[in-house]
Parts: sequence; C-alpha cells; structure tokens
Amino acid sequence: MSKEKFERHRQPWRADEIAKLTTLAAKGMALKALAKALARSEESVRDRARQDGIKIAKLH
Repeated sequence: MSKEKFERHRQPWRADEIAKLTTLAAKGMALKALAKALARSEESVRDRARQDGIKIAKLH
C-alpha cells in the first residue's frame, strides 16, 4: 500500500472542519468521500469521528 502525501500533515482540526464532518457524515457519506471532501487522510477522519462520537456510514 503506497503512502499518500498530505500537505496538511498533523494539522489541528478547525471548528468549521468538524462541523462539515458532522454534516456530511449525517448525510451518509462514506469514509473515502469524507476524507476527500475534507482534504484529510481516511485515518485522520476516522479518528476524529471516533473522538467526537460521529457515526460514519459503512458502504461496501
């Protein structure tokens, strides 16, 4: 698995990003789409969602 480079490596989450994550996750967006929309890694999005108790749709 290749490591993708993220320009915003280890940047703190801003309030507007958390709000966007909450809104998009509530609409049923998948993890991959959320990561792309927020310009963050899937791992970062998953960790933040878990931290805030946000449910992410599991699409297969």
